[in-house]
Amino acid sequence: MDRIITELKRDIRTPGAILMGLGSIVGTGIFVSIAIATQVSGNGIVIAIIIAAALATFNGLSSAQLAAAHPVSGGTYEYGNRFLGSYFGFTAGWMFLIAKSASAATAVLGCASYLFYLFEIEVSTTTLVLTGIAILLIMTLLVSGGISRSNLANKVIVSVTLLGLAALVITGFMLNGAPVDPIINMFEGSDLSSILYASALMFVAYTGYGRIATLGEEVAEPRKTIPRAIILAMVVIVLLYITVTLTALNIMGAEAFGLTVEGEAAPLMKVAQALSVPYIGPIISFAAVTAMLGVLLNLILGLSRVMLSMGRRKDLPGVLAHINPKTQSPVPAVLATGVVIGLLVLSGDVLFTWSFSAFTVLIYYSITNLSALLMPDDLRLYPKWVPAMGLFGCLFLAFWIELLFILLGIGMILVGLIWHRVAKYIEG
Repeated sequence: MDRIITELKRDIRTPGAILMGLGSIVGTGIFVSIAIATQVSGNGIVIAIIIAAALATFNGLSSAQLAAAHPVSGGTYEYGNRFLGSYFGFTAGWMFLIAKSASAATAVLGCASYLFYLFEIEVSTTTLVLTGIAILLIMTLLVSGGISRSNLANKVIVSVTLLGLAALVITGFMLNGAPVDPIINMFEGSDLSSILYASALMFVAYTGYGRIATLGEEVAEPRKTIPRAIILAMVVIVLLYITVTLTALNIMGAEAFGLTVEGEAAPLMKVAQALSVPYIGPIISFAAVTAMLGVLLNLILGLSRVMLSMGRRKDLPGVLAHINPKTQSPVPAVLATGVVIGLLVLSGDVLFTWSFSAFTVLIYYSITNLSALLMPDDLRLYPKWVPAMGLFGCLFLAFWIELLFILLGIGMILVGLIWHRVAKYIEG
């Protein structure tokens, strides 16, 4: 008879945790969302990236101290339950599932788009969606095999992606020189509201560091490993985002780069084509495919662990709390994650999926910061003003997003809270 497993194996150390964070960030954000945010803010995208980076730093530190104090699967869902109460905890978990499922759907569609660009094949939206579903199925099966296999795959994926981005930046610098004009022009042609909206969109692109916290139950020496990994991952990603964005603007200009996302999901491929250098296009496409796969892998990992945690507390069906004794993977939660992402992939629209995720992820991190603000002082690693700034920033940016997505997000919160209330009534 198989031994019943109730906890996951602590198999991730600092290098692996950093790469998990980078694998979650270096993908959809850099290959797709920079162009989406540029379309909104023009030259102001540089300012938006800096604003989003500052807010992400506060949130990263809040996540780090919470995960170090309470290193279990589930991230802010668990922190909210522990420090704020079940309604805040449930809202955080519910927002995470919605936001990151939408982000994962964006990654799937982006991966399929770059894949077809790699082989120079023009396809319909239907073909793009069906290809995305096939990619999603393969990655779901990979993640269901356990954290060790997923960790190894992520290391390979991140390494290939960073090499591809380095090739783009170096080639752009050699042909076009230092990106001076984008820095000079970053205050021109953009109003405050568009910059703040773009900042909200870019904030989503940074939040992959939270995957390190979400996988807290699988991290070795969490009090030391998690803060170190989150801080180092954030430093690398801020430098990378600014460098790649300045390169793209220097090559194409803000208006042309923003238009690359219209009907497509392969903006950096357009940047590579503008360079007219042999082989750089296929290199970027291949790096983009690996990047999207890395993001998808890490999102499936993070989403399934939140489902696992919510299943343990009966906020979702208890079957999602089952852990396979052989692979030590929450297989039902992984498969359920794949189904939810697949439903969002059917929209076929990266603009919708990314914008929808922006409001919900800002609410999620508002609860993260509130949890860090109210946690006991003896568990605290950083001063209270850090989560206070993060909380203010998240709530402030959340309401610069288009009204449609705000209303959709509020509606989903209300639906979730009704479900939570009914579940508590049935259980009690």
